Amino acid sequence: MTGGAGFLGANLCRKLLKEQPETEVVCVDNFYTGRRRNVEELLSHPRFRLVEHDIVEPLEMEEQVDEIYNLACPASPPHYQKDPVYTTRINVIGILNVLELARKHDAKILQASTSEVYGEPQVHPQVEGYRGNVSCTGIRSCYDEGKRCAESLVFDYHRMYGIRVKVVRIFNTYGPYMDPKDGRVVSNFIVQALQGKDLTVYGDGSQTRSLCYVDDLLEGFVRMMASEDSVVGPVNLGNPEEYTVKEIAGLVRELVGTNVRISYAPLPQDDPTQRRPDICLAQKMLGWTPKVPARAGLERTIEYFREEL
Repeated sequence: MTGGAGFLGANLCRKLLKEQPETEVVCVDNFYTGRRRNVEELLSHPRFRLVEHDIVEPLEMEEQVDEIYNLACPASPPHYQKDPVYTTRINVIGILNVLELARKHDAKILQASTSEVYGEPQVHPQVEGYRGNVSCTGIRSCYDEGKRCAESLVFDYHRMYGIRVKVVRIFNTYGPYMDPKDGRVVSNFIVQALQGKDLTVYGDGSQTRSLCYVDDLLEGFVRMMASEDSVVGPVNLGNPEEYTVKEIAGLVRELVGTNVRISYAPLPQDDPTQRRPDICLAQKMLGWTPKVPARAGLERTIEYFREEL
């Protein structure tokens, strides 16, 4: 698993070790945004191994590799905009190296793509057949276009070399092991609320997000990986329940139990105003539907951040 010490990776490592007793998990991460502390407690597990490596460089594995979850990429705007050239290199050169590893080992690979490939959508909710409305010159393009190019490479390797591939497009996800400083809407609001600071809403707060709790998302990952080889995707994974950013701020404030104010700041460039997945394909092909309501998921996430802070 690449990006195994990140938010999604740390949770997926635990899920695989717990639910698949025959599986050995190799976690690959260079700690650019992943955190060693996220997987520290797993280091003594007999079926877990940590490899510090940057996938921009070729990746070799001494053991046989059967499945690869490629989660390596900064996923929040502050992180991927910090060094946009590096973000593009991870998405393009990185996936090439991972695909070559899959080719060498005849391994199946799941590529974690993103709803950002839809850009500022003109179709709502977003279906997999929608080709998107993405800026190739804006400040988010290193991530948006990088992920689009990665999808292209994955399918080219599938067609040219017969690599078994799975592509999922992730919508806004939250939960334990998020980095408090990653700049995403849920973590921002929770950290600010717990610290007694104003909750910063960008724009007027009318833009929407669909929040999927991490356990639900990862169940979709595992089902996608276990699906027939003919199921290649892309498949949307997210919660179709849609909230305005202002509603999310209000719910976090309520659950934390604070009276902090909501303050407003200018909307960042290319920030999407609507985001909601159509998950009919995931329901049909994987039998997958998210189960954790936003209130319950946010309560668990707030509890994690209380301890983290």
